[in-house]
Amino acid sequence: MSAAEKESNRDVRRRRMIVLIPLFAFLALAALFMFRLGAGDPSRIPSALIGHPAPSTNLPPLAGLERDGKPVPGIDSAAFPGEVTVLNVWASWCVPCRDEAPLLVTLAADPRIRVMGINYKDAPDNARRFLNRFGNPFAANGSDANGRAAIEWGVYGVPETFVVGRDGRIAYKLIGPITPENLQQALRPAIEKSLAAR
Repeated sequence: MSAAEKESNRDVRRRRMIVLIPLFAFLALAALFMFRLGAGDPSRIPSALIGHPAPSTNLPPLAGLERDGKPVPGIDSAAFPGEVTVLNVWASWCVPCRDEAPLLVTLAADPRIRVMGINYKDAPDNARRFLNRFGNPFAANGSDANGRAAIEWGVYGVPETFVVGRDGRIAYKLIGPITPENLQQALRPAIEKSLAAR
């Protein structure tokens, strides 16, 4: 093999390496991204609002919604202090919201807490049909038609559930639907801790 051929082969190898280096870098970054995406439980994403006062939230009631023959009020942020509140952000178009609905109804049966809802970007007729079908656990339910309140609460997507202590501060945030497992392992303990705090 002549010196010119050897030099030509080296040039070909250099060009291949120049092409392969960005490809390997991209594959390494993609693998890291996939690992980080799959490694964590999204319901454990910390909320910057934990320990802070609940956002000022004044939402109109869901038109025509009743519970026990009485209109269900909207949300008034002045109502948070004084009681332990479980606030659920939900929508009729949210499939996981259907699965968690019976668990919210069970929580609402506990007289020590108040269950409130924020109906996120939903049509009132659809929201009322949803609650008539799956049960209405909400002592108060605000209609967040434009999604502004959800942004103020730091909501990533529906459903999400917050525990607000008697002091009006956010004590816990659950991202994703309530399940029998996280109800017992995370949500109930957060509620009990808030109930025990004075």
